[in-house]
Amino acid sequence: MKDLSALQNVALFVEVARTRSFSRAAENLGLSTATLSRRIRALERESGISLFTRTTRRVELTEAARRYFERCERLVDEAFSAQEALFEEAKRPQGTLRLSMPVDLGVHYIAPLLPEFARRYPGIDFEIDLSPQHRDLASEQIDIAIRLGVVKDQNLVSRRIGWIEQGLFASPTYLQRQPAPSHPEQLSDHDCIIIGAQAQAVWRLQRANETVEVAVKGRFAVNNVSLMRVLAERGFGVASLATVLARDALAEARLIPILTDWTVPRLPVQAVTSSRLPTACAKAFISYLAERFTSI
Repeated sequence: MKDLSALQNVALFVEVARTRSFSRAAENLGLSTATLSRRIRALERESGISLFTRTTRRVELTEAARRYFERCERLVDEAFSAQEALFEEAKRPQGTLRLSMPVDLGVHYIAPLLPEFARRYPGIDFEIDLSPQHRDLASEQIDIAIRLGVVKDQNLVSRRIGWIEQGLFASPTYLQRQPAPSHPEQLSDHDCIIIGAQAQAVWRLQRANETVEVAVKGRFAVNNVSLMRVLAERGFGVASLATVLARDALAEARLIPILTDWTVPRLPVQAVTSSRLPTACAKAFISYLAERFTSI
């Protein structure tokens, strides 16, 4: 078995040889003089060679130590250079960043933020998976998943990077057939477009200190918010949409907000990793999203 402490003692020897002083070398290394002397004696015992002769004024190298120093100095310097390069790489992110997120979240929220981040970190490449499925981050080697809502898996680490504001919307043609509700409970009598696998859900609305939960249903259950918006625009029912996604349709009167004196709870947006020690690329991206996401 290799003795790693012997390598450490070599680095200590090089510092003493350079300074020709145990006290100065100990100060440079952050050690006590006694500790440094003990480590050098251990190196001398292991090698069977006397390395230094001590005078009242300074420390001199023996002939064997001079030859040893000539070989060790370069190796120690290269080892420290490699360590500094490793630390510098950790501070300057580079490599491939693997991301996973739902389609609409990626297209409408994350994509507008990517160009500036890519310019800021030219050493980072991107692999982006757009899918409604929750990927296994560890086995699929995904650095960050962007998810909506509360992350319940205790094996994952999440950080909230922002919020998505929501509202209820319907088209003018739908509201001509079915007058707009004046209270959330009336939504149970409406066709509602559901996000998910089943054509029924529970919607929660709030006003001041009042909260109402209402069971809603409809003909369409979808897993894509853009499709839900299109169906709402075509008159197939009421949709709960992010206000950003409804903005253009509102401006062009293709959608109309309903129950505007009530609020739909906003959704937390989470950056999720499988490790408490994410890569430098992942840390940089999460910090950037937390900085920029709320300004969308």
